[in-house]
Amino acid sequence: MSLRTLYLADFRIFEEAELAPDPEGTTVITGGNGAGKTSLLEAVGYLGTQRSFRGAPREALVRRGAEQAVVRAELTRAGNPLVVETEIVPGGRSRSQVNRQAVRGRRDLAEAVPVSVFSPQDLAIVQGGPAGRRALLDDALRIVDHRAGALLDDLDRILRQRAALLRQAGGRLSPGVETSLEVWDARLGEVGAHVAEARAELTSALGEHVGRAYRSLADAEGPAPVSASGSVSDAGSVSLDYRRGWDGALADALLGARREDLRRGVSTVGPQRDELELRIDRRDARTQASQGEQRTLALALRLATHALVAAHIGAPPILLLDDVFSELDLRRSQALVRELPSGQSLLTTAVPLPPGVEVAQVVTVGPGGVISPGGPP
Repeated sequence: MSLRTLYLADFRIFEEAELAPDPEGTTVITGGNGAGKTSLLEAVGYLGTQRSFRGAPREALVRRGAEQAVVRAELTRAGNPLVVETEIVPGGRSRSQVNRQAVRGRRDLAEAVPVSVFSPQDLAIVQGGPAGRRALLDDALRIVDHRAGALLDDLDRILRQRAALLRQAGGRLSPGVETSLEVWDARLGEVGAHVAEARAELTSALGEHVGRAYRSLADAEGPAPVSASGSVSDAGSVSLDYRRGWDGALADALLGARREDLRRGVSTVGPQRDELELRIDRRDARTQASQGEQRTLALALRLATHALVAAHIGAPPILLLDDVFSELDLRRSQALVRELPSGQSLLTTAVPLPPGVEVAQVVTVGPGGVISPGGPP
């Protein structure tokens, strides 16, 4: 997989822009604050995931005063040309195409533009709520498991329809609402159970990769940490555990939660509420780990999912590195460079690059979003 050309129209600050990165190596994108460096990576990431890795709402992606934004990429996959295009419409329905054919779901885009994103916001995967950790699993599932990707698209549709029904019910279980809920609950019970199973299997597969990456990165930070008891902790003792939010059959759990769902107008049970628990030396990584440990674990999670996806598709995904070295000391930066696989990558940075980064191309984003070749690496 290789990105050949990225074209933007009315995306973020760019009225119109075109980027042609190096097809195999590392393209470094430089420029001043607010020039649009991160927006270029964000556009590539949006093509593959249909969301901003910065957590921005859809309307923020469209240039002020424009009615819509267009992101188009020309790629090659196994030597064959591929064109992927997305129209982003604030408050409306966005449209996406792969080789001029309308996509059926997000899984089609994930397969067409597989990406791995490393950014300062990754710390929220560990520190934040469970939605970010579920998204980490789902992004990988859409690439490595075609059936699971289709199920995730189905799950999104079912949850939207069920939520609309609950809101319309206004807390009252009329015969019509009850009949409709039974239909949606049967579908959610089937699809949701399969999604939870696929996530759990992926979590198990990731465990060894995360542990190895964490040990490599943690070893670069210096001596192993000392626990409260005075013993030296194992820097590689990382565990992942996927926790479902219900017992028994999901259909039964939905029936049991029906009254509460009607009262609150939301679905309180299902895979959309599940958690990926992360532990370091048996401590809850979210609440009991240091920020350094959390940052190292976030990097390890990204490296692990990247390696798993690369092994599945037979080539590394497009690697997007957004100013990751500004948050790391030199030793940890060098460890990350050693761990990063070969392949095409786009990298933005506000600090000097650590030793070991082999730069194939440098481009600069100037005032007004003008992209030109050259600049300091």
